[in-house]
Amino acid sequence: MTIGSVTLPEITQTLAELQTPPSTTPPASSSAQQTQAFAATLSQAASALSASLSGGSSLDPQGLGASLGVGAGLTSVSSASAELNLISLLLSSQQSGSTSPVSGAQVAAISPSSGPQTAPVTSAPGPVSPDAARVVSLASSLEGTPYVWGGTTPAGFDCSGLVQYVYGQLGINVPRTSQEQATVGTPVSSLAAAQPGDLLFFAGSDGTASSPGHVGIYIGNGQMIAAPYTGTVVQQQPVSGAGTVVAIRRILPEPPATNTVMGQVTVPAQFVSTIESAAAANGIPASLLAALVSHESGFNPNAMSSAGAEGIAQFMPATAQGMGVNPFDSTSAINGAAKLLGAYSSRFGSYANALAAYNAGPTAVARYGGVPPYPETQAYVPTVLALAGLGASNQGSIA
Repeated sequence: MTIGSVTLPEITQTLAELQTPPSTTPPASSSAQQTQAFAATLSQAASALSASLSGGSSLDPQGLGASLGVGAGLTSVSSASAELNLISLLLSSQQSGSTSPVSGAQVAAISPSSGPQTAPVTSAPGPVSPDAARVVSLASSLEGTPYVWGGTTPAGFDCSGLVQYVYGQLGINVPRTSQEQATVGTPVSSLAAAQPGDLLFFAGSDGTASSPGHVGIYIGNGQMIAAPYTGTVVQQQPVSGAGTVVAIRRILPEPPATNTVMGQVTVPAQFVSTIESAAAANGIPASLLAALVSHESGFNPNAMSSAGAEGIAQFMPATAQGMGVNPFDSTSAINGAAKLLGAYSSRFGSYANALAAYNAGPTAVARYGGVPPYPETQAYVPTVLALAGLGASNQGSIA
């Protein structure tokens, strides 16, 4: 068979040379020339294939050549695995007489930049759990396994068979088909919230999450590992090249929440994210907000004082009502406290004065031009500043 000016024996010979380990390490220039020549061969093959397939030129030979390093120059034979996958795709399409042009997404899915050489786990929210790391490691070890429709073993996988096998090796049972797999675990709101080990589902024939036609294992950084379709192998590929994500499911158990130290305060895990986000939204240190809540209630959402202050942030009922805060709802109360501290800090110029206003009221701070001479407030301010790790010596300066 001939593809343009490139014959099948020539391509076969090139593949054989790339797959045969040299007896001695070749000079870098020789390796670069060999890989460069292979990239040029693929570019020529793509050019002829695009012309022969119906549906127009979905393969851009020039762009393909650039993506394979014709312009930049590949420097190692080891970088050829993605190209091997690509030439297999080109040849299988030509030999089968397919009338569907090879898409740019298919090319991108096995390009060197996202090929099966690496499996980085980055850009995922929070640290990667040990379970997620094991999922990614095992899935990565299976890269290069041929796609086999209905396959569920390392002899060959389809997309859902790969998922079932990987999780099964970790002692987690998931159903066999992508449609069934899309119903287990817990939903994830968006790709931005996805974590390594989550399952990504893509539209089926009806284009909805109720009947997904494809599934991949997310590994972070906008990448997944999947068994795409007949003629390919298990590989890393960009999520964006696989179609529309219609569902994301988290199969792995959530790691146990841990307490966090802010300043001198150990914040219970269930309040950490609320304190951090509320403080950031109002321009105050998270440690200051944590110290205030700790001192006011000891993180007790149901705390009641003898003076009638209520909830985790000890709001007086009239103040809570005026702000639209539910003092017994921890999220509402913590956000309300952060809003007051942020406003008082801006108005009075220091965290010390902001704490004094929280304790004694803004009118008293304005009247005395700072912390009022009330024994309770005089003790309250340095105590909370110390808990926040801000110290009393600088009076909680904002600068």
